[in-house]
Amino acid sequence: MTTLILLATLTLLGYSAFYIMMCAISPWGICQRSRCTSGRIYSRVFRKTFRECPRCNGTGRRVRIGRRIYEYLRSERKAGNR
Repeated sequence: MTTLILLATLTLLGYSAFYIMMCAISPWGICQRSRCTSGRIYSRVFRKTFRECPRCNGTGRRVRIGRRIYEYLRSERKAGNR
């Protein structure tokens, strides 16, 4: 039983370390909105019409959640040290 808990803990720590590394190396991820294709949301009725995706502002990329948390904590620390 303790081996299973240890394995789960190590797996969680490994995934967390990988995600932190990915946020540091590449802070941009792919927009996960269901109908967003390269920053465009196409109409369901008229296939030729589209609008910009409001989540990614038409870029098709968005900032990762981990990077947002890092930037928030960094700004709070910077504001606290003033």
